Amino acid sequence: MKIAFMGTPEIAATCLDALVRGGHEICAVITGEDKPRGRRMVMTPTAVKAYATEHGITVYTPRTLKDEAFMTLLSELAPEIIIVVAYGKILPASVLSYPKYGCINVHVSLLPKYRGAAPMQRAVINGEKETGVTLMQMDVGLDTGDILMQRAFPIGEEDTFETVHDTSARLGGEMLLALLPALAEGRVMPLKQDGSLATYAQKIEKADCRIDFKKSARELNCLIRGVNPIPMAFCMQGEKMLKLVRAVPTEGRGTPGEVLSLSDAGDGSITVACGEGALSITHLIPEGKGRMSAADYIRGRKINKGDLLS
Repeated sequence: MKIAFMGTPEIAATCLDALVRGGHEICAVITGEDKPRGRRMVMTPTAVKAYATEHGITVYTPRTLKDEAFMTLLSELAPEIIIVVAYGKILPASVLSYPKYGCINVHVSLLPKYRGAAPMQRAVINGEKETGVTLMQMDVGLDTGDILMQRAFPIGEEDTFETVHDTSARLGGEMLLALLPALAEGRVMPLKQDGSLATYAQKIEKADCRIDFKKSARELNCLIRGVNPIPMAFCMQGEKMLKLVRAVPTEGRGTPGEVLSLSDAGDGSITVACGEGALSITHLIPEGKGRMSAADYIRGRKINKGDLLS
């Protein structure tokens, strides 16, 4: 089956790698343009472009999919199927209807739950016990197409956005390898989504990452895990920002945000009162610094019992 692949970030590169290793013919990769990254703003290719270039796959970075030039390109490539993984642009109806087998999207949630931009993060933030990957036949709606394949996996108490991302990427690749021969042999039974069960996973904004110590320790633990390693949850210590890398719920009572106790044993802990229970912070990133243990932060005399974090 002749495949055109559309994708941009690391999760898409992982799925592309699965297809390449599976021996599938990738006629072209379509991805985003190079962007300036890092402190020096060096022009950097997307993860998918970097992978495709390394493996000798032709890469295109169109500014739009809605003009005649792209349809001409599509006609020259003549893919039988287009696989889309976190591409970042909306596909017009003319593209969706072009390939013989249509356009297949790897969506990282158990649709119809968590349609939208941030399904992995929102699942962890909301304390879900499981999430999964859905292979969907794309239509003109937002993640509304028929379900072709779906697999779930648990979210553990230690899981973060990063670990859920990595599991989703691996599973998405495995599912594509299972789906493609089934599609070719006509063994796939599409399942329409129940729109009444749909939820939306809106994009993570900076305001979403601000710690509100009036919430329960459990809620805040989920938030910290759900935005780790990016964009990271944060609170303020006076005028300085503290990004929280790892924290666990524990017992404790006090004014929300009050530092109840400090320990520099092992990784250390900074125990902070919440609206319900307390949060034991073990790893953090002080403003202008790198990641460090709570023990190192305490030894640097940057925090005291009774301080208020907000």
